[in-house]
Amino acid sequence: MATTTERYQTYADFWPFYLAEHGKPATRGLHYFGTTLAIACLVLGAAVNPWWLLAAPVAGYFFAWIAHFFVEHNRPATFTYPAWSLVSDFRMFFLWIAGRMPDELRRHGLG
Repeated sequence: MATTTERYQTYADFWPFYLAEHGKPATRGLHYFGTTLAIACLVLGAAVNPWWLLAAPVAGYFFAWIAHFFVEHNRPATFTYPAWSLVSDFRMFFLWIAGRMPDELRRHGLG
């Protein structure tokens, strides 16, 4: 893993770091809740009213940041790796939906 002075150069190196930063089940749960709300806002924005699209990032980031600041007590990776963090949030969400998140955590020595 990268130290605080170096940056990840590949997504493959970033992903285990991202998982470690979401080590507590409550952190992941708040992320899943926020991502679910964000997806709902995107659907509502497409189907009902485009104003809902503005709520999608607020819903997603609000619960994620609550998790980092008050549960995990770390700095969200979004601040340093915005694109990879967004991709990773959805990757983590869909692994959870598929029931594969515990295996992914174990595979990286986190479960």
